[in-house]
Amino acid sequence: MKIPIQSPNDLGIAVRATRKAQQVRLDDVAGSAGVGHVFVREVEHGKASVTLGKVMQLLRELGLKLTVEIPESANEEYSKLRSAGLRPLKPRRPRSVAAAVSSEKAP
Repeated sequence: MKIPIQSPNDLGIAVRATRKAQQVRLDDVAGSAGVGHVFVREVEHGKASVTLGKVMQLLRELGLKLTVEIPESANEEYSKLRSAGLRPLKPRRPRSVAAAVSSEKAP
């Protein structure tokens, strides 16, 4: 069954319903997904600021698939980006290090 996910709460309900239907304890699915039990509880309760990568791990473990519908007007650009790939982001320096470096350069 496909359901629309329009909020973190919608995703949380889907995760919890799937876990309960599989009769898996929260801490068991957390362990097998490689995340903490608190994290799983936060996802199930619709916390908006969870880490997307960890959510993807949890969904994979439960056998859930996340899809996105993009508008037809974006299909060509999506295909270009998909074939070219994206460069990884450069790590950002912490602000305290950046401020120290810039103050060292000042006369």
